[in-house]
Amino acid sequence: MTSSKTTLVNQSPAYLEFNFQGKVKKFSLMGDRLTFGRAPEVDLTLEGDEWAAVSRLHGTLTREGDTYSIYDGVLQGQDHKFSRNGLLYGQRRVGTYQPHILQDGDELQIGQDPQNLVRLKYINPNAPRHQDTSTIAKSISLKHRSLEIGRDPALQGSNLYLEAPVISRRHAIIDNSGSGYVLYDKSTNGIFITRYGKVFKARNQESLQDGDLIRIGPYALILKGDELLLEGRGDGLRIDAIQLSRQVPRHPENFWEQIQVALGQKIPAKFSLLNNVSVPLEPGQLVALVGGSGAGKSTLLETLLGIRPVDYGNIYLNSDDLRHNFNIYRTQIGYVPQQDIVHRNLSVTQVLTFAAQLRLPPDTDEGAIAQIVQKTLKTVALSDRSNSLVSKLSGGQLKRVSIAVELLANPKLFFLDEPTSGLDPGLDKKVMELLRDLAKEENRTVALVTHATANITLCDRVAFMGRGGNLCYFGDPEQAIPFFNDFVKSQGHHYELDGFAEIYIELDKPPEENQGIKPEAYCQRCAEFFRNHPSYQTYVERQLGPLNGSPSGITPQSPKTVSGKSSAPQNQSPQQATPSPWGQISVLLQRDIQLVFADKFNLALALLTAPIGIGLITFAIRDREPFILPTGPDPTLAPLALRVLFVFTCAAIWVGLSGSLQTIVRESAIYLRERLVNLGLVPYLGSKVLVLGGLALIQTLLMTAVILLGFQSPEPQLISWTMGVSVTTFLTLLTSGCLGLAVSCFVSNETQANTALPLLLLPQIIFSGVLFTMEGVAKFISWAMLSRWSVGAYGALVNVNEMVPEPQTYPDGTEIPQAFEISPVYDADWSNLGLNWAILGVHAGVYLAIALWQLKRKDTL
Repeated sequence: MTSSKTTLVNQSPAYLEFNFQGKVKKFSLMGDRLTFGRAPEVDLTLEGDEWAAVSRLHGTLTREGDTYSIYDGVLQGQDHKFSRNGLLYGQRRVGTYQPHILQDGDELQIGQDPQNLVRLKYINPNAPRHQDTSTIAKSISLKHRSLEIGRDPALQGSNLYLEAPVISRRHAIIDNSGSGYVLYDKSTNGIFITRYGKVFKARNQESLQDGDLIRIGPYALILKGDELLLEGRGDGLRIDAIQLSRQVPRHPENFWEQIQVALGQKIPAKFSLLNNVSVPLEPGQLVALVGGSGAGKSTLLETLLGIRPVDYGNIYLNSDDLRHNFNIYRTQIGYVPQQDIVHRNLSVTQVLTFAAQLRLPPDTDEGAIAQIVQKTLKTVALSDRSNSLVSKLSGGQLKRVSIAVELLANPKLFFLDEPTSGLDPGLDKKVMELLRDLAKEENRTVALVTHATANITLCDRVAFMGRGGNLCYFGDPEQAIPFFNDFVKSQGHHYELDGFAEIYIELDKPPEENQGIKPEAYCQRCAEFFRNHPSYQTYVERQLGPLNGSPSGITPQSPKTVSGKSSAPQNQSPQQATPSPWGQISVLLQRDIQLVFADKFNLALALLTAPIGIGLITFAIRDREPFILPTGPDPTLAPLALRVLFVFTCAAIWVGLSGSLQTIVRESAIYLRERLVNLGLVPYLGSKVLVLGGLALIQTLLMTAVILLGFQSPEPQLISWTMGVSVTTFLTLLTSGCLGLAVSCFVSNETQANTALPLLLLPQIIFSGVLFTMEGVAKFISWAMLSRWSVGAYGALVNVNEMVPEPQTYPDGTEIPQAFEISPVYDADWSNLGLNWAILGVHAGVYLAIALWQLKRKDTL
């Protein structure tokens, strides 16, 4: 050693403070080069079992003028001994070649598990006072008191104030029940507890045990005796992805392969989406995932996000396995998919306000939401467009609104899929600069998928993906081209690549231009070359974070599979916190009503189409009254009445379907994103049904008014004609709207929804029982058509059977065939009318159940 062992002191001009759950050791820093760890031969020795997270030879300090630099590991001769649990600053690993220059008040940590980690704090009394120099781990005594935890500023002082948008104003209470401490969950986003390595969501009232790890938003608290220790500060999320692999079944891609299959020859059964990919993503970094089409960029992004499974490998968030802890972190993850996640018919402020009401705790008052919205608009430089309609914004501004939606909850992990797609070079650069600032200013981990590489040097790291899901390079963008030139040279080529565009071309060469090597095989060669290159050790191997006391070289495990499919992360995570469904319905209903009234032309068409269509019937039938019994027999009256009633039904079904077929599919990207955060299925579908019901009520009033004005009302036999027509029309409109919602859950885009309209309407016409007699199989098919029950209800109200005259006979006694025969479908009694109405209600319930099932199914696709 270059200096003598430093003596433990209580006070010194500059010192390093080690803290494990309130137990503190201080060491004065006297030499030019100092080592620390648990070994007796180091300069700063930590003795005792409580320092188990510290390696024997853990780190080194070297004097840099008036301060020190700190390194991970200790140099012994020619060998560098790295620590087991690493050294992190703001969740960024301090490496050997990237030392951290200490400033007064800097806090670092050893390990990531809040239950085992050790904190370090550097104190320089001679330096200007810029940071708080109080004890590292905040400790609150629970003796003889009730502790309230939350976001309410009034809790500062004797209670625990935790600042984060996702934390409720009064989030939790910890009280002494006499036989131990009890946690009362008062929150929306829930509280998660780790006990004996198992994670579970706290109930409304949960008994605590000594050593419990309590997670509230981005913070982690530990109950230790009568003390509550704040160990997780919410100061950043890092991702350590280790050896991710994912394969999917492969289908014949061309005519030749189809011929091979037909001849009994085999083609590769699977192709690789990800092939042994390991990457560290650290807070404060902007990381770009680039590569050609089909290289696995979006797959990697969605895997890191936690919405795609893997066949092999692990993803850790701050050392927690994402697969088992997804619900703990879901409120701390922001995700902007390739499709914009905003409603274009709302203003920018409305979009952000509704999003904040859905994502933030319901006890966040309107004033606080307005402040958060304005702050977010300022962050994305859209304050001057706050009242503009989203549809009036430019492409770059629209993308910034999508980013702003995700920033409302101040996520520490931020993913974006093609955020600069379709933007001109100037806007591309502005968006990239915005993302870089978001990463630096809030210590966020930001990762984006992009094809554009003109501004790639603004990123801290670039991951270059190649065909077959191969990671061909990960590291500093400035070092990417030199690396690929090394690879090209290793393959015997005598040319050099000059830019990122040439890397794309190189990795995607057809076999005839690359010595017969297919692009997948060439990219795999590049990935293997990278794993043996110094860049891999610098940017990947030595930067992968410590994982709960395990070395960074941890062996990943393959996820358990069910029926050959890897289970999704959220299915293995502790139960998700469920916000109030009534609160969500209220917000969703307000938003949907705003959207309906925002498009006034479409609203007018929806309300007036059916009344206008019904009104036109009066011109077609001229002076005839189809619902009034004549003084003498009229064999044409019943068929005429039924045709008019059939138009009522068709008009209602047409309007109901056309108004709902696009409802869900047109906001599918928004739904999937909100569902990933906290959106409930029942509130979402319920809000749609309530809006459809409101529109159906208005449409019913208009249709009924036209019917009463255009046609003479029949004499009531069961119920007043006005009431009967209104109920039947409303049920038909609502049921057809529910059918449209169900279909909207299955189609992939709005074009498919429009195409489905005639396909849905034709069977309703054919099997209504009006145009054709329903016999045999057709009779049973008609039961599945809501038109049959709607016409049946109208027919019972009018009493179509009573309009049929007595049968006439020829002189020889044979009956003359009638144009219309009496049918029990139109019996004018309460049992028949009630059955028709009830079956319409059953249809609506079945359609909504199908819609709910399909929406739930999308969670696992």
